[in-house]
Amino acid sequence: MKILANDGIDPIGKALLEKAGFQVDTVTIPQNELAERLKEYDAITVRSATKIRKELIDQVPNIKLIGRGGVGMDNIDVEYARSKGIFVVNTPAASSVSVAELVFAHFLGGVRFLFDANRQMPVNGESMFNDLKKKYAAGIELRGKTLGIIGMGRIGSEVAKIGLGLGMKVIASDLSEGNKEVMMDIADHTFSIRIPNVSLQELLPQVDFLTLHIPGTSNHRPLLGKEEISKIKKGAALVNTSRGGLVEEEALMEALDNGHLAFAGLDVYENEPKPSAKLLAHPKISFSPHIGASTLEAQERIGNELAELIIHHLSLN
Repeated sequence: MKILANDGIDPIGKALLEKAGFQVDTVTIPQNELAERLKEYDAITVRSATKIRKELIDQVPNIKLIGRGGVGMDNIDVEYARSKGIFVVNTPAASSVSVAELVFAHFLGGVRFLFDANRQMPVNGESMFNDLKKKYAAGIELRGKTLGIIGMGRIGSEVAKIGLGLGMKVIASDLSEGNKEVMMDIADHTFSIRIPNVSLQELLPQVDFLTLHIPGTSNHRPLLGKEEISKIKKGAALVNTSRGGLVEEEALMEALDNGHLAFAGLDVYENEPKPSAKLLAHPKISFSPHIGASTLEAQERIGNELAELIIHHLSLN
């Protein structure tokens, strides 16, 4: 069987598939050529770049499996593919730690103004060192602050663990009912810690730091628009490593400009791969280019898990 890893796959995953007898091609085929070229393959794996929509699925009845390396599958018409008898699999656990650590890279960089200092020091560090030292002297600590997590799946739980380890108070807003529990492993001991689960309306006014970890909204509207952002505690910070469009970017910039929010960190954007130039120029936002799962360890786990899923499902046929 031939597999197209159109957005790439870790060498370990590729080796596992080849050992199992699959031919794996890692060439990237442009979206507009997929309908024709996919007729040569039995399966395709993608990340977030390649889109597998209904129209494409109808044109490639030979495809038996679609694999998504990562968590969200909003670039795939999953239910339609499954209705056609196609296996659709993803790797939701593989990148959780990497995304969670990026959340805190943005938070820690924000509270110490690193996102702005790294812009200013190369330009003005030599001539305005003391001025910059004074400008960035009012940093704060994360310890003792309240961290709000929207969505307590695998990634949200990893974020909670890091927050608890830093001494933060952690609360969540998750659609499933009841309080949440996370398992903390410390010095060969495992502890279960309860995380209060409240409504979004209850969460927003309490948090000093807010992070989103949901796949999207059912109506494709922002979860945090102008009204919701206005309810967030004044002086709070917001990080989105989940999905572009969950936070209304114009409303976010307005809240940063008027001082309602202290800073923001974004890894995802409303318009990818061409984010708003106005947004990217904002001095109170820390940016990264959708790299939440882009660590060597996560890519290895994704490739490994994806290979095992493909071997399992396609060996059934």
